[in-house]
Amino acid sequence: MANHASAVKRNRQRIKRTAKNRAHKSALRTELKKARAAVTATPATAGVLVREASGALDKAASRGTIPAKRASRLKGRLAAALHRATKAA
Repeated sequence: MANHASAVKRNRQRIKRTAKNRAHKSALRTELKKARAAVTATPATAGVLVREASGALDKAASRGTIPAKRASRLKGRLAAALHRATKAA
């Protein structure tokens, strides 16, 4: 248990921040899952979902929910998968 008022406040802030980050990460994972599924199922129409997922990754990185380099890496992998799928189809 916290012994100082500042420690109590930091704990409250931590709880709020954790809840927000958890919600943002969950939504981001859902977006990525939809985009990946679309790339494998229907590459022709997956471009829209890939763009939405890229935007969600950028937003999560700007919020500080995920590191910027991770967002960049995931965007690159998603774009490469889309490119391979459209090239094969």
